[in-house]
Amino acid sequence: MSGDGDGDGGRLGALRETGLTAASDAGMERFARLAAELVGVPVALVSLLESARQILPGMVGLADPWAESRETPLTHSLCRHVVAEGRPLVLADAREDTRTCASLAIADLGVVGYAGMPLTDGDGHVLGSLCAIDTQPRQWTELDLGLLEDLAAACSAELRLRIVSRQREHAVGEAEANARAYRSSLDRSQLLLSAAAALADTTVLAEVRQTVRDLVTSDLKPVYVGLVLVDNTGTSRLRRLVDETGSAPMERAHETYGLDSGWPTARAARENRTITVTSEAELRRDYAPEAVAAFNSLGLSSAVCVPLPGTVLPLGTLVLGWDEAHEIDIVEQALLASLAGYTARAVEQALFVENRVTAARQMQEAMLTDLPEVAGVELAALYRPAAATDLVGGDWYDAYPLPSAAQGGEDTAGPDELALSIGDITGHDLRAVTLMGQIRSMLRQADLDHPGGGPARAVTAVEHANNRLRIGASGTLVHANLRRCPAPLEGSWELTWTNAGHPPPLIAAPDAPAGLLDEHGMMFFPGLAGPARTENRITLAPGSALLLYTDGLVEGAGKDMDEAINLAVRILADHAQQPLSELLASIVDQVPSPDPGDDIALLALRIPRLGPPGDA
Repeated sequence: MSGDGDGDGGRLGALRETGLTAASDAGMERFARLAAELVGVPVALVSLLESARQILPGMVGLADPWAESRETPLTHSLCRHVVAEGRPLVLADAREDTRTCASLAIADLGVVGYAGMPLTDGDGHVLGSLCAIDTQPRQWTELDLGLLEDLAAACSAELRLRIVSRQREHAVGEAEANARAYRSSLDRSQLLLSAAAALADTTVLAEVRQTVRDLVTSDLKPVYVGLVLVDNTGTSRLRRLVDETGSAPMERAHETYGLDSGWPTARAARENRTITVTSEAELRRDYAPEAVAAFNSLGLSSAVCVPLPGTVLPLGTLVLGWDEAHEIDIVEQALLASLAGYTARAVEQALFVENRVTAARQMQEAMLTDLPEVAGVELAALYRPAAATDLVGGDWYDAYPLPSAAQGGEDTAGPDELALSIGDITGHDLRAVTLMGQIRSMLRQADLDHPGGGPARAVTAVEHANNRLRIGASGTLVHANLRRCPAPLEGSWELTWTNAGHPPPLIAAPDAPAGLLDEHGMMFFPGLAGPARTENRITLAPGSALLLYTDGLVEGAGKDMDEAINLAVRILADHAQQPLSELLASIVDQVPSPDPGDDIALLALRIPRLGPPGDA
């Protein structure tokens, strides 16, 4: 898209509506950090183009004076080509492209490899770019470009949300001015408009509906408040937010229906205007029979359907119903329009969080690989997300065969050695999930690069890489090696482990009380120096069971950690010979709080009892 002519006025107007300037913005900084980390480049920018400069509200890796001023002249901007052309600009070497070879960004900013993705508003204006920059020539992979494209889409959504929010604030201001002209309605107007701000804190769709219901029930006194959203899968259908209490069975019976169907809610969304229903006779005349049946099942006499404004098309409809005649005057129309604006903003926010959390959970679960099958050892694992759906953690477990030291570290996995680990990276966001994947992979690599070196050496190697490469991961973990014992201890396994500040593993062994392996060292944290990692050893005889877990199992509101650990120990001891998957289900159902605020990962192993001599 060109930056000239009338289109540039619209583009610059949209850019002003974002509220972003040549200053650091927390949201834009996150997108720059994610781009740098996921693509693996030293510099990443969220660059927005004004008429005579580019501003950098999100930035990683630039040196002064650019880092301090957060702006450059357009002579130093490769992103201006993304704006001018309206499409991605991908260069292996900017010095060899005729469009960019003379750019001062090469000499002054060190730009060589460049990949920039357009950042757009709801009208298609290109406001700037999300770009990854390498100081060396770079052959960008499809994965690199796919990750940048996804991040740019998310960043564009954030920019659109900010633009719409600012526009709504202007609209709300106009509505308030009109409301003040009606002195008898001033108190109601102020109450609803101030209360609607509560929607800004909601991040779950069910909470949005409940908050709207609470806002309007005391003042407007509807007997029914519902939300219907346009399905975002491109199917031109509407989906109700169903009240899980079951107080309105018609919601479940008509949970989805077409945008072109004969419902007043569909018409409001389709035509982007408020629709009122003043009687059953009107409903029978203008709408479908199922709409009439639903209206009667709710005991309604009148209703209003208000479209939820979206960036391009309505997001859906807010519907209020009364069991008596209810006239919507001009003041109430303004109030409902304002409330619908707040509701739409909350819906967009909840959908954004829902999509982001879904993507993070999928990434997290993809990293939890299948457990290996090793003769003489039973393994099982369980992962349970936090009750709060907006939390995504860095919990993980892992188990894999190790190359035998006797084989000189060859890639052939020996069947007699096994690595086990469980850990928790600090944080509850996409960054924590990303760091978890890095640390988990680095730990595997350390084991493979140091065959026979032991778990302490592997963890130390990971800490060294974490510090030197400035990955920034912190957290706790237990890493262990399991080695089959030679004669005369056939059937037993030697467990060697190191604990970096993690909750103690639990053990149940034959002819011994169940308990904790509570030897531990300090957690890992960049730049935090401490004593050398130590190892501990124990022999697991046939019939022994071991449980590794993350702190979500034993920590929680109103829960004593020691009591929770003791309960887990008792369950492990009482059911040590139960199938491991059932044992883990019992533990996770009984030990944590009913609504745990953190993810839970469990990894259990058992050494099978030896059968009678002669058994196959």
